[in-house]
Amino acid sequence: MNRVLFVTSECVPFIKTGGLADVCGALPKNFDKTYWDVRVIMPNYTCIPWEIRQNFRYITSFYISAGNYIQNKYVGVFEYEYDGIKYYFIDNEEYFNCPYPYGEVKWDLQKFIFFDKAVLSVLPGINFQPHIIHCHDWQAAMVPVYLKNEFAGDSFYWGIKTIMTIHNLKFQGIWDVKTFQGLTGFSNYYFTPDKLEQNKDANMLKGGLVYADYITTVSSTYAEEIQTPYYGEGLEGLLYSRRLDMQGIVNGVDCDIFNPQTDSKIDYNFSIKDFRNIKHKNKTKLQETLGLLVDKKKFMIAMVSRLTDQKGLDLIDYAFDRIVDDFTQIVVIGTGEKRYEDMLKYFAWKYPDKVAAIISYSDDLAHKVYASADAYIMPSLFEPCGLSQLISYQYGTVPIVRETGGLKDTVTPYNEYDKTGTGFSFANYNGEEMLDTINFAKRVFFENKRDWNNIVERGMSLDFTWTKSAAQYEEIYNYLMGNF
Repeated sequence: MNRVLFVTSECVPFIKTGGLADVCGALPKNFDKTYWDVRVIMPNYTCIPWEIRQNFRYITSFYISAGNYIQNKYVGVFEYEYDGIKYYFIDNEEYFNCPYPYGEVKWDLQKFIFFDKAVLSVLPGINFQPHIIHCHDWQAAMVPVYLKNEFAGDSFYWGIKTIMTIHNLKFQGIWDVKTFQGLTGFSNYYFTPDKLEQNKDANMLKGGLVYADYITTVSSTYAEEIQTPYYGEGLEGLLYSRRLDMQGIVNGVDCDIFNPQTDSKIDYNFSIKDFRNIKHKNKTKLQETLGLLVDKKKFMIAMVSRLTDQKGLDLIDYAFDRIVDDFTQIVVIGTGEKRYEDMLKYFAWKYPDKVAAIISYSDDLAHKVYASADAYIMPSLFEPCGLSQLISYQYGTVPIVRETGGLKDTVTPYNEYDKTGTGFSFANYNGEEMLDTINFAKRVFFENKRDWNNIVERGMSLDFTWTKSAAQYEEIYNYLMGNF
């Protein structure tokens, strides 16, 4: 049996702040259990819902130390099985008693350095010796570093390979070297430009990328983009040097959750066979719920997103008055930067029967929006993978995206001459170019409804299941373990 351990700071259904949790919740259960024993380890946050936490089973506890700032700290280990996957939880109330998984940067660095060392320390106690440790984002990046130094002398850890997956390169875990040495106990040897040091500071993610045996990220285009200065966030040189040990694998969609045929959160279930007759019923129901003009013929554009610069909200702001017209409605769900929250509130006030801005997050409402809208807008500045466009496909909602990262990999632009494509896209980060693309989509929707429905059908036919992604990860695992 091939043994794999996922190390993550968040995971559905326990705690979620972003797409990382979706990946670590869905991917492990899509490996063939005949050959793969995939388990997950994460912090035991007190903000994990009590109805789940109360079922955790205590396994063991002990104390560990790292640098001078992390001395004689309690490590409790709990276990829980869900959907056939075994989950482990590292317990320490000093670090993980919190209303939200992340907080002040320096404190986050300390608690995740503690967590990473604890992950390796618990393995003998839970009697699990993985062939592969799969580390996700900067919060897990010290695992490969510790494995190659402090734990290298223990035969229990010999032969374990590590993979570092970048979900978003923008977040790296950076602080001054002196503090890092106090937290980790690492000598000066590790704080050089070819290891953890970057611009005279220490960088957790960089350490993981240097010491991991293999690197993955969440789309092929993003894997190429991050080797360039524009997208590389200061690590482009390192990533270029490791390009032969790096691969992009597009995330998948959990079809148990996002399935218009079975989704209990939407008002009218439908499939690829009957969306033409049923999908618009969800639209009129949502219009009624949100106080928009009820008319199935309106072109409804949706966005369910964090409200940040990364998501292209400045382009939306620039073109908003020209996107909205007598034939178009916009529905946005999300929270984020105050200026964008205020912007959306303003436009919802200005166009009350055309614009709905829900400045909060409701999973139930998000499902209704995906099932109701005609188009989904993602004009991202950068997008490592993006899940929203994949979810939109499931619900027959056509994505309009900027060609970057995973959006470029997953959305084939519509060609009106040969009648191909699954969505609409534009290349440059430019408000006029985005507006032209939206207007093109509108023209197809209103003037060539048959072509529009064929775009919808092609999108709903795409296979972005996690099984496909898991098969690609299996190839990497087998390569690292020498199973050819």
